[in-house]
Amino acid sequence: MNKKKSTDYFINDLLLRYPALSKSKKDIKGAAELLIKTAGDGNKFLICGNGGSSADADHIVGELMKGFLHPRSLTEKQKKSLETTGGETGIKMGQLLQQGIPAISLSSPSALNTAFLNDVDPSLIFAQQVIGLGEKNDLLWGISTSGNSKNVVAAVIAAKAFGLKTFAMTGKKESRLSELCDICIKIEETETYKVQELHLPVYHTLCMILENHLFV
Repeated sequence: MNKKKSTDYFINDLLLRYPALSKSKKDIKGAAELLIKTAGDGNKFLICGNGGSSADADHIVGELMKGFLHPRSLTEKQKKSLETTGGETGIKMGQLLQQGIPAISLSSPSALNTAFLNDVDPSLIFAQQVIGLGEKNDLLWGISTSGNSKNVVAAVIAAKAFGLKTFAMTGKKESRLSELCDICIKIEETETYKVQELHLPVYHTLCMILENHLFV
């Protein structure tokens, strides 16, 4: 049986493996608490970024929407509902399906994004999805190595305007995202690839913390 671990356990392990992240410890913990609060209240995550950070957004959704380090079996009530609805097929589904943490990558809907950037404004492709998908107290999670990506900044502005929480991961420099967001983890690097290399262990740790809190 797995034993629930503290948030500090995961963060200390991260910093042991990546000492360069030590200056970001306070913000990493603040981000973890924000994620726990959001998911615990039944709200969802809207995640966006460009290029490699877009791939990171997809990656994060993959860790949140299915089991990451731990099994996330359905509740007996959920299994029974599937059995009642689907018979033998429902029973098998109940054995295989897992609990998910609701998360959407705003980079993924290519038809919507390409239509909007062609017909309206490329810088607003994520903000448009915030308008369509976002609900009060959801979380907009923006990833930008510079912290100034126009479409991510616009998404944060839309999110704040309509009552969503905001969290960003950026590089070292102060930026529009660090000014706007409730929490911003600024990695102590300035070159894009170096920032991205350290974003990955940070978001893996945040996903571990969230899963541990909700499912262990």
